[in-house]
Amino acid sequence: MDDSLSTRGDGDARERMLRERFGLSAFRPWQREAIDALLGDPGRVLVVAPTGGGKSLTYQFPAALLDGTALVISPLVALMEDQVQALTARGIPATYLAATLDPEVRRARMRDLRAGRFKLVYVAPERLGYDGFVDLCAQIRISMVAIDEAHCISMWGHDFRPDYLRIGDLLERLRPSRVLACTATATPDVRREILERLGLTEQPVKVVLRGFARPNLHLAARAVEGPTESRALVRHELARVLGDPSRPRGGGIVYAATRKNAEALAEDLRKRGWNSAPYHAGLDAETRSSVSSRFAKRSLDVVVATNAFGMGIDRPDIRVVVHHQPPASIESYYQEVGRAGRDGAEAHGMLLCAGNDIALRRRLCHMGAEGEPADPQVAARAWRMFRDLLRYLDAGTCRHDFMLRYFGDEHEILGGCGHCDICVALDADGAEESDRAEVSTVVRMALAGVARADQRAGVQSVAEMLRGVTNARTERFGFTKLSTFGLLKDRSHEWIVALLRGTLAAGWVDLTPTEHPVPVLTRAGWEAMRSKDPLRFRLPRTERRRVRGAATSPAAASAKPALSFDAALFERLRAHRNEVARQKGFPAYVVAFDRSLQEMAARRPRTAAELAGITGLGPARIETYGDGFLAVLRGDR
Repeated sequence: MDDSLSTRGDGDARERMLRERFGLSAFRPWQREAIDALLGDPGRVLVVAPTGGGKSLTYQFPAALLDGTALVISPLVALMEDQVQALTARGIPATYLAATLDPEVRRARMRDLRAGRFKLVYVAPERLGYDGFVDLCAQIRISMVAIDEAHCISMWGHDFRPDYLRIGDLLERLRPSRVLACTATATPDVRREILERLGLTEQPVKVVLRGFARPNLHLAARAVEGPTESRALVRHELARVLGDPSRPRGGGIVYAATRKNAEALAEDLRKRGWNSAPYHAGLDAETRSSVSSRFAKRSLDVVVATNAFGMGIDRPDIRVVVHHQPPASIESYYQEVGRAGRDGAEAHGMLLCAGNDIALRRRLCHMGAEGEPADPQVAARAWRMFRDLLRYLDAGTCRHDFMLRYFGDEHEILGGCGHCDICVALDADGAEESDRAEVSTVVRMALAGVARADQRAGVQSVAEMLRGVTNARTERFGFTKLSTFGLLKDRSHEWIVALLRGTLAAGWVDLTPTEHPVPVLTRAGWEAMRSKDPLRFRLPRTERRRVRGAATSPAAASAKPALSFDAALFERLRAHRNEVARQKGFPAYVVAFDRSLQEMAARRPRTAAELAGITGLGPARIETYGDGFLAVLRGDR
């Protein structure tokens, strides 16, 4: 294979190589997009796709195709070993260099590298600190440079590694014709920093952002009183999802914030019959390797770990991830919870948070790597990232859509997943259209209060204005004269603050990036405030008034709002949905949940634009499955 094949776009040859060398029948659309961009012009690509989504193929395939050797920078030796072994088995010569190798073995691999005997060479970023290795790279033909786990280069990413900062200098010296950076979680700010530190801001870069939607993953979050309740909920969630500890239905990961808590919780689970072990950076390398290996091979069912565990773990049947304590950021959380359900089957993620967990995280934000006081700017940024996670905890709208908005993956917005704890509660609470109208009115009152405040004050003062509190602060800001003064006078101050936090989580309100942040409506917030359509939002749990028709028993709590629809049409839609799911190997609700089909059978949408008004049908689902549903609605199938 040579460069000419890559540039003349020989699709048949690529498909043949994909089947023969990689054992795959087809590229995923975003994989093809990334590979085409890398092999074409400009040859600079940033891929942001979830863990287990197939990012490695976007550099392994071009590396096998091109002349020369691809340099792959990866932070985990275990992952290098696994990928090199798999590539070698496919007839693609590859190797890795690491400090753990015997010196003679390392020297032999360097000689073979100099001789051009490898298509790929994996190295840890620490290797770039050796001038001899960098000199060698400058002397051989480098086909491309791939940076795996590229978020590690960002000081504001969730897994910053100082050694990654050397990569920019390496690219400046080698000036490779092709560069690919891959990461599973990166906000727009982190994506910008990755490109800046790699020195790629002065040239066009193709950004491929796909795959953040995980509709097979049931997300839930819950505030708890303290560690006793949290431990009880961990045990309950493991038993609910995995079943009998002696015969569990798959694996589970429980994350804790400290080594001490990981040890204690693992012991608690062992005493209750779970085949469980702790994992954290304080354990020796042999023990950590043993835990990882046993878990991957399914001889260990539950790992209780700090964030040191998980990167590179490739076990598809992880059915549940529980956070006994919250992690440092949304990026960390989505990376960790995303390790559940990689096989596409149903999986569960539960986030627990107590007041003392927030205090612990506050202390950790102000603590350096060695326990020294952190740089004030770094500490402030770390605390802001954790506060974003608290916004997720406070969410009053679909948790999946919250994540998609946070990462900027608007294309895959689901319009409500239908099965996270918020979506289930919304359907249970909104038993009547009048109740939804009441919720929408309350939310619009809050949004109007933010708009009328006109960036003059913070959340606490806006809450006082909405409650109708007359004091020196509300009078100084002129709030007592506003039409929104006292709109929510029958609610407590704490309830209104929780409501405002919920509008932040929903993306309707943002905070200004000033020294003293104040709330401001986003474009989506203005649209929500002016719209006459019902808003899907769950009011704060504290002091919630029971709306008319709300559930009063566990059985009733799971009931959906009554909806009048064509039963025969619903059954045809459901049969089509089930067949699509069967062909793709997905649970049926990944394609569409029953509530969406009922609304289709009631409203009979005729176009893709009308489908967008159906609960649970966001852009990605409409693009993928919309034509099929419209065909059923027209009677064509």
